[in-house]
Amino acid sequence: TDAGITSLQMDIKITGITEEIMRVALDQAKGGRMHILGEMAKALTESRGNLNANAPRITTVTIPTDKIREVIGSGGKVIQGIVADSGAKVDIGDDGVIKIASPDEASVEKALAMINDIVAEPEEGAIYEGKVVKVLDFGAFVNFIGKKDGLVHISELCEERVEKVTDVVNEGDMVKVKYLGSDDRGKTRLSMRYVDQETGEEIEGVEPRERKPRRPRRD
Repeated sequence: TDAGITSLQMDIKITGITEEIMRVALDQAKGGRMHILGEMAKALTESRGNLNANAPRITTVTIPTDKIREVIGSGGKVIQGIVADSGAKVDIGDDGVIKIASPDEASVEKALAMINDIVAEPEEGAIYEGKVVKVLDFGAFVNFIGKKDGLVHISELCEERVEKVTDVVNEGDMVKVKYLGSDDRGKTRLSMRYVDQETGEEIEGVEPRERKPRRPRRD
């Protein structure tokens, strides 16, 4: 740098070197170094804040070990799909550490997003955008985070009474839903009536529906 040097290498054939020779050599080297740095500064006045988009890079992310099987998939099908779709190299360890490598930043980001979609867990009370993937008489199933689906019961489609689910939504519709948690069977519960479908903002003053207890099974 222009502030000095940190080391030097000498390849000499003589048996010794005097202090004067070193002083002259270092003065000459400084002149050459300052000239080179000056020419470099003309092209780049300061260091880049980010790597070049084509510079090799490795991103590391850690997932819960109980999610490893989901990321790998049966016979490696899921992780192979991530590699094929993103173009990045993906290695996953038994400790849940995943290394994503590619010279293309976009490939790394795509692979990371695909992995996050698989391992992400919804936050109760949070609002998500999702796609209606199935419509039944009692409600609509919405894919709202990664590959996770949840049920919007017919009573949770909107505040008004709904006679037919298809009066409000149809397969393929994009909707905003609020994650209400899971029912007593572990099924994901979603609601649209808490959310302004235009803005995605939560509507104030919406009261929870009274949930009817399940009928006991008859033997």
